[in-house]
Amino acid sequence: MNLAMTKPTSHLQPKEQLTEQDSRWIAVQNRDPAAEGTFLYAVITTGVYCRPTCPSRLPKLENVRFFDSIEEAEMAGFVPCKRCHPATKSITEQQAGKITHACRLLETAETIPTLEELAEQVGMSKYHFHRLFRKMTGLTPKAYALAQREKRVRENIHQGDSITDAIYAAGYNANSRFYERSENILGMSPGNYRRGGDQANIHFAVGECSLGSILVAQSGQGVCAILIGDDPDRLTRELQDQFPKANLVGGDEAFEGIIAKVVGFIEAPGIGLNLPLDIRGTAFQKRVWQALQSIPVGETASYAEIANRIGSPKSARAVAKACAANTLAVAIPCHRVVRNDGALSGYRWGVERKQALLDKESEGSTAL
Repeated sequence: MNLAMTKPTSHLQPKEQLTEQDSRWIAVQNRDPAAEGTFLYAVITTGVYCRPTCPSRLPKLENVRFFDSIEEAEMAGFVPCKRCHPATKSITEQQAGKITHACRLLETAETIPTLEELAEQVGMSKYHFHRLFRKMTGLTPKAYALAQREKRVRENIHQGDSITDAIYAAGYNANSRFYERSENILGMSPGNYRRGGDQANIHFAVGECSLGSILVAQSGQGVCAILIGDDPDRLTRELQDQFPKANLVGGDEAFEGIIAKVVGFIEAPGIGLNLPLDIRGTAFQKRVWQALQSIPVGETASYAEIANRIGSPKSARAVAKACAANTLAVAIPCHRVVRNDGALSGYRWGVERKQALLDKESEGSTAL
């Protein structure tokens, strides 16, 4: 294509107020592989758009424009760089596609395929596939398959199947294998789970911290809710909505120690939070939440980066929904997820609290 005949039209659009601190610009300067697939940058003086990892000479920031997709860059009049070939899939994107395909196979398989069968399906060696799958999803293929089977049995029980039918329909080949782990899978007995948590005891207490009121609840498996707000009564109602048929029991003195640990973690994030968690969600949500837990204190990641890490590069919006569904504030640090440009987006417990948490973590990491 003749560049002289293709004049970028980005000057017709409002110019972004870019700064040296923009996370995308930092990624371009570092040629960060983790940014692959999350955005593209274009240079108005050359009329081309590039990958974040392009080896070409760095342009001046004032000449840079960022785009979320190839279509946006080309609609603005830019053409693909001949060095980094942004219009073709990178190795990272190809690998993510293969892992995504493997996830779909595991989600739809009636019986769990072997590691050899999965690796063959996606055209990779067994060793390389296993390593890459764990890197991108945070789980081994077997653990991911078991999570899918557990999800199916929960859905089948809710749909009204008999417990035995639900167990076999989900892919278990024996009742005993499910019942051995039913408390871990459901957080309660199968019968209680089917009745919406009827008779399950959940202990809770409400305290105060610098962010406002905080409610911490614990099931037999671990902390199952950390809710933040301005009104203690409203937090209690939210817990009741989350566990409509459970027995909510006020915490005793021993339980106050758990609240103290959570409050201490909020005020001084560097101390960590060493508490067992009862994490309930879909397999996708759990993959997202596990990726969030790997973000170090004092750092942030974009929704697109998290999508890339879990092997679903086009699921940034689904990642945002998983963050919004999180009921374990701070323990699962969805406050560390920001927009591509580093700006804050929505937060279940208020953007002001999100900023306050990030400020505390930033101060703590600087002090260290």
